[in-house]
Amino acid sequence: MRTIATMTGHALAAVALLAVGQPAAAENAAPAASVTAPSAEALRTIADSVLAEAYAADGPGAAVVVMRGGKIVYQGARGMADTANGRAIAPDTVFRLGSITKQFAAAMIVQLVQEGKLSLDDPLSKFFPDYPQPGASATVRQLLQHTSGIQSYTNMPGAMVPENIAKARTTAEMIAWFRDQPSPTKPGEAWAYNNSGYVMLGAIIEHVTGKPWHQVLEGRITGPLGLATIRYGVDGEDTPKMAKGYTGEPTAAAELASPIHMSVPHAAGALIGTVDDLAKWGQALHRGKVVDDAHYKLMIAPTVMPDGSTQPYGFGLSFDPLRGHPAIGHGGGINGFSTDSIYVPTADLFVAVFANSDSPQTGPGLVMRRIAAAAIGDPYPAFTATTVDLAQVEPFFGVYPISEGGERRFFARDGKFYTQRLGGSPMEVFLAGDDRFFYGTRTLSWFRLTRAADGTLAMEFHQNGESEAEISKRLGPIPPEAAAIAVPREELERYAGRYALGPATLTIAFGPNGGLIAELTGQPPVTLTPIGPAEFRVEEVDATLVFEGEQGPATATLLKQGGQEMRAARSGD
Repeated sequence: MRTIATMTGHALAAVALLAVGQPAAAENAAPAASVTAPSAEALRTIADSVLAEAYAADGPGAAVVVMRGGKIVYQGARGMADTANGRAIAPDTVFRLGSITKQFAAAMIVQLVQEGKLSLDDPLSKFFPDYPQPGASATVRQLLQHTSGIQSYTNMPGAMVPENIAKARTTAEMIAWFRDQPSPTKPGEAWAYNNSGYVMLGAIIEHVTGKPWHQVLEGRITGPLGLATIRYGVDGEDTPKMAKGYTGEPTAAAELASPIHMSVPHAAGALIGTVDDLAKWGQALHRGKVVDDAHYKLMIAPTVMPDGSTQPYGFGLSFDPLRGHPAIGHGGGINGFSTDSIYVPTADLFVAVFANSDSPQTGPGLVMRRIAAAAIGDPYPAFTATTVDLAQVEPFFGVYPISEGGERRFFARDGKFYTQRLGGSPMEVFLAGDDRFFYGTRTLSWFRLTRAADGTLAMEFHQNGESEAEISKRLGPIPPEAAAIAVPREELERYAGRYALGPATLTIAFGPNGGLIAELTGQPPVTLTPIGPAEFRVEEVDATLVFEGEQGPATATLLKQGGQEMRAARSGD
């Protein structure tokens, strides 16, 4: 799946060159059948194997911790904290936490609510009377739940370029950056992951206490709990145990990630720490040592929308079941780092995985879920690739609907099998026998092809490897693609240039074969095939680009993907 993640969270904010589905709510998920947890020795064997499969020894890697019943039962690490100097990652290596920071900010707000120093229903205007409407009417609760509607600064076109994020910013400067931007929605109207909301929560903490938010954190949480490594990144990244952050190809030749001053992510993502200290934090939070039971239940309650639907997000915490077991967690992504964590209440199990790359060989969430499932004795199914006659599978090629909207296509190309979600990139799948297909090590998802007695063809899809399958019936064959056309070189030259697409830059240039290619910040180039005078199909991703302007350099390009449209204005040549 191709995304741009600049402090995302499960990264701080994202612009995607493909559709990104929302996680399923976990609060009503039924636990799986009774299982037996493995011994510490057996778990170590499993976890070591998962790590070895996920990360090369000589490139950026990850650290892992597993805590069960309040005791650490596994610590592991793989890869290099500093490739140039040969320093290996260890369990006590320090990483940027990214958006895992949000739960700490949320906990401080809840503590202040408990003490009567503010209310969850206080509007933003109570603390900042000059904040413009409609954002001024957003409540503390809505800031916590990502329903405030204010503009998220990480989504502002051109905002997250190196020259903007590499310099120090005060809280006032951070607020000034986005306060006068148009609000995408009214408060409470819609759910949208929002980093500005957590900057404002940090600012509210400062307003109420009279101290910087990170000093309040040290006095209220990390100091009393003995979390020595969890601290503000601005003050702490000089530690000798700090990992270097990498980007691009996750090998020994990986490049250092572009700099970001840690004042920029603020209370939305500026903390650093170790996996061990995060496990201690998780134990304290979920065992009632941070907030009282009534307010903890508020933190882990899903967000209820005006139409009665729910979003699987509480206060700085999200919900996604693990093999049918309710689970609570949060991830993070920031320049050079990717993190994830999960707590399974029924097993009193906490797992965290921190990686020192923003484009890791394997996502920490996948490693985390594999180890966590093994730790509760309910591992994901293991698959071994086998071969099959293409003719046996061919009747199943076609389009299958997806419950949350959109479609998934199943097809073959050059003798290999692929699925592709509407707006997404093709993903190769492998036959594992018994009509089951899996995606290798890139995702836990798998599916089975079935044929009913009446001949109806269907796909039983197990998202994230969950036990319960989504069954979708084949709608029909894949529609033919629009034919490519010839476009004169002088016309193509009008489209070449740089365009601001959310926080990223979309560069249109000529490729080695003389046609246009597109490259989004942090992603490999993709090929553009003209299907109209100003319309191009993105070959590697199910998307199209339409350029605007009839004479001279194009003024903008419109990205159409997954049923959505995003306009990118020209920002340079």
